[in-house]
Order: sequence, then structure tokens, then C-alpha cells
Amino acid sequence: MTPMKNGILIVDKPSEWTSFDVLAKLRGVLGTRKLGHSGTLDPMATGVLAVFIGRATAAADRQLSHDKTYEATIRLGLRTDTGDVTGTALETAPVTVGEAELKAVLPQFLGDQMQLPPMYSAVKINGQPLYKAARKGETVQRTPRPITVHQLEYLGSPAPGDHCVRVACSKGTYIRVLAEDIGTALGVPATLAALRRTQAGVFSQQQSHTLPEIIAAAESGELWNNGWILPVDAAFAPLPALTVSERIRTHLFNGCPTSRFPAQDGRYRVYDGEGQFLGLAAVTGGVLQVEKLFCERD
Repeated sequence: MTPMKNGILIVDKPSEWTSFDVLAKLRGVLGTRKLGHSGTLDPMATGVLAVFIGRATAAADRQLSHDKTYEATIRLGLRTDTGDVTGTALETAPVTVGEAELKAVLPQFLGDQMQLPPMYSAVKINGQPLYKAARKGETVQRTPRPITVHQLEYLGSPAPGDHCVRVACSKGTYIRVLAEDIGTALGVPATLAALRRTQAGVFSQQQSHTLPEIIAAAESGELWNNGWILPVDAAFAPLPALTVSERIRTHLFNGCPTSRFPAQDGRYRVYDGEGQFLGLAAVTGGVLQVEKLFCERD
């Protein structure tokens, strides 16, 4: 079978690897440099990292949802310069609160709010990532950004002073900052002790594979078979599907609108008569117009 040139590989990112490290490793494994990912994970964090291959890289920014779900361990009694346990301790204090107090403050962090990006982040101010200034000991003026926390569930305490929570949130939410803010609400310093992403958009940890598993599958020739590489249209699974005739297929490839198209207004996954995914299109006022093609023209 000819290897699929385009697709989505869900990686279970290991700890101490950057998202860029994962891509660098996979370029050799997959035999292509055309890779992208959706949603950077800190080196300490593990879990779902969607890697887009070939023409699928154009799907990363067009996903219907960029919401994420995390399982985070908050350590009370410690504050660090990075907001997690990989950093240098700035403050320690006795922990005088526990599960009951933590559960009581969690509801105030639900919903829409403004969050200040941490200094140790890739957010760019005047063209420079904040973490570069932070490493020089500098503090840069930052502007709070809107985020949404959809769910904040208490999961338990694996060790004294450590508390686990599940967070479902919008793109751009820093769980490190959330952990520190929860500590502030409790009146104690806090930092992030562990972080695992379990869901990224439509992709879940059940679909993910570790790097050793991926490497072994590539060496055995199984990587491009048996569902390891998801098709491009998996990123748009919530959209309704639309099958078009050869004539309309040609219109789409030529960028021509099709009038009086018999479908409700909205966005669609579009397929040809043979079931090949063509790309995304939208119907507005009965007019079908291509949004983005993901297959090569014959």
C-alpha cells in the first residue's frame, strides 16, 4: 500500500520533551518535513498533541474547536518563577487549607474571565517571546487575555499538599496561572506539580500513541495502516457531510460558486461520489462556495 501523504497522528507527548522536539523526531519517522501541531504543551506536560502531516497542516487552524481538557496537580505551599515545579522556588509557606477549602473556591474560576499570560510563555510582546525576557530576569508589561473555563472538577489528593483537578477550557488558557490564582484565593502560594492534556479539540487520549509505539509501528510498516494515522476529515467530524457531483466537484476545484444548491446554510465536509474527502465548503443563501481543499486535483 502506498503510504498516506496526509493525515493526523495523535501523539501522547512525553514529559521533558517540547512540542518542537516531537515534530523533529517525527520528521525522521514519517519521512517528511511538512508537519505541524495544534496546541503547544510545556515540556513538563504530557498527553494529547495532534500532529498534522502534509496537506493536513492546513487543517490545524481550521478546527471547529480549540478547547482543551487537562488533569492538573496543584501543589500548595510553593510558588516558583515558572509557575510549575521545574522552576526556582520563590516562596514557601505552611499549608493550612485542604480539600474543603479548595472545593469552595473552585466555582469562582468558572466561566469567562481575563488571565495574565505568564512570563515563562511563548506569547510575543514587541516580537520577542516572553520566556526570553524571563530568562534574563526581566519582567515585561503584559495585557490580560480573555479565556473561558468550562469545567473545573476536583479529583482528589494524591499526596499531602497536592490536589488534582480536571479543567476544560478555551484555547490560550494557562493552567500554571490558574493554579497560582487558586492558591491566591486560598491565601497560600501554589504551583503546578503535574499536567496532562486528555482532550484537544475533537481528539482524545484514547486515540493517542506514545513515541516508542509510533517508532515501532513505523519500523514494522504498520504506521500507515490500521488507523494509526487519522484522515484529514477527522478534524472536522462534527460538521455535516455533503456529497457532490462531478460537475460541482469541478466548480469547487476552480473556485467557482454553485448557485441554487439544495442544502441548508452552513459549513460542510465535502466528498465526491467515490467518497474521497475534498475539503470544506459553505452554503450561504443557496450558494455553495469552497472554503479549503485538502486533496490534490487529478
